[in-house]
Amino acid sequence: MSTILLTSFAPWKADQRSNSSDDLLVSLQQRQELPDNALLMRQVPVNFHLAPCHIIAKLVELRPAVLICCGMAEKRHCLSLELNGRYEDKTLKTALNLPELIAGTRLTEISHCAGTYVCNHLYFKVLEFIQRTRCSTQAIFIHVPPLNPLNQEFVAADFTLILQRLSLPATAPLPLVA
Repeated sequence: MSTILLTSFAPWKADQRSNSSDDLLVSLQQRQELPDNALLMRQVPVNFHLAPCHIIAKLVELRPAVLICCGMAEKRHCLSLELNGRYEDKTLKTALNLPELIAGTRLTEISHCAGTYVCNHLYFKVLEFIQRTRCSTQAIFIHVPPLNPLNQEFVAADFTLILQRLSLPATAPLPLVA
């Protein structure tokens, strides 16, 4: 069975008790809603240099079929699947078919801007590494909004549905963007 590697960030502000990306993964793990082939890499440091180094090293070690990097988006209200990562004048896109991944979700959108902070930098570096090394891993960055009693179940259900779609058997290729 091919592996899915899920990553989350640690809090980055002194007043943050947690990071919603990590909270979501922990919640799904506790509820046993993660696929059997899922591996977690939690609490990655929010650091421009360390985050890509840690995650790309794990990608090389494990060679997962899918890498899902998760980060917190403090001002968003939906789960956001990021289409691309940017650096200077270069834009790299995920090869995954995002419209198919979010079909039927209730609180998920496709985003064309992964921000200007560590999340975008990490995503760009991961996509660049995959492209440069011709790695077969498919990668996506998902921003998680702050979780609260009103959105937590919807976000968890949408994330679980997306995970199920990404957990297709190796004989069923993942859909690609045209």
